[in-house]
Amino acid sequence: MATKSFLKNIVIKNSKQAEKFIVALENAEKKKAKEITINQRVEEIKDPKQIRELFTK
Repeated sequence: MATKSFLKNIVIKNSKQAEKFIVALENAEKKKAKEITINQRVEEIKDPKQIRELFTK
């Protein structure tokens, strides 16, 4: 999910909109995150020189 969607302001103007928003939050709460498996080697890089090399390739 994009970060922009987390930072969006929500304006609720009436009780119908409020109810829809609450229902949407309750439905989202019931959904579980999908389990993922990483099938490639993962390496954490903290050294700025290595990061620079990675993006210049």
